[in-house]
Amino acid sequence: MIALLLLVLAFRCVAQQETQSKGCVCGYPGIPGDPGHNGMPGRDGRDGLRGDKGDRGDMGFPGNKGNIGYRGDRGARGEKGDRGEKGDEFVISKSAFSVGLTTQTKLPAANAPIRFDKIIYNEQNHYDPQTGRFTCSAAGAYFFTYHITVFSRNVKVALVKNGAKIIHTTDNYQGSEDQAAGGAVLNLGVGDKVWLQVVGGETFNGLFADEDDDTTFSGFLIFECNTDWKAQSFFSRRRDAGTR
Repeated sequence: MIALLLLVLAFRCVAQQETQSKGCVCGYPGIPGDPGHNGMPGRDGRDGLRGDKGDRGDMGFPGNKGNIGYRGDRGARGEKGDRGEKGDEFVISKSAFSVGLTTQTKLPAANAPIRFDKIIYNEQNHYDPQTGRFTCSAAGAYFFTYHITVFSRNVKVALVKNGAKIIHTTDNYQGSEDQAAGGAVLNLGVGDKVWLQVVGGETFNGLFADEDDDTTFSGFLIFECNTDWKAQSFFSRRRDAGTR
């Protein structure tokens, strides 16, 4: 350590001698000056080369549903389209009749259709006065009714459909004019026949008519039904019966 200090002193004396021989005095270094001002910003460098495409990120969560937009203005009216083809004509079936007895046909024969020959209404000609039978021309539900003036004999009649007796009406003669009536709703198919007839023999044919008294038989279509409707009703009844 001492040797190092002696070496420094010797070096310093040599420096002073060289300075004096040149005619100037070497002073001590001054204190550091203040830092200079920052220079002007440099120009932007050139764009670098485009990097490789990165891996696809995971799909984010769905955003919230936006608000409903305002209703737009009504558009202009479009041009009138071409006229369509004519559709099937909708036909409403009609069927009705109302007939009565006369003095020639009162007290009718038993066990045969009563031939009502007084035509009150029969526009569709579905009732035949020659046979006394009504023939169905449109499948559907029909209402039949009869009103009888009873005189001189007892009365027992039946409303008949295709030979099957549906309802009976009986009235016993008491010595003066009496009244009897009956009626029913029947489901008929095309071609079915309905009529009124005396049952029980000639002692039960007291159906009377004159200028002041009438015996009538009437019927009309309530509503029409087709084959599909009948089939649906049948299967519906089968299903209902199976669930009971």
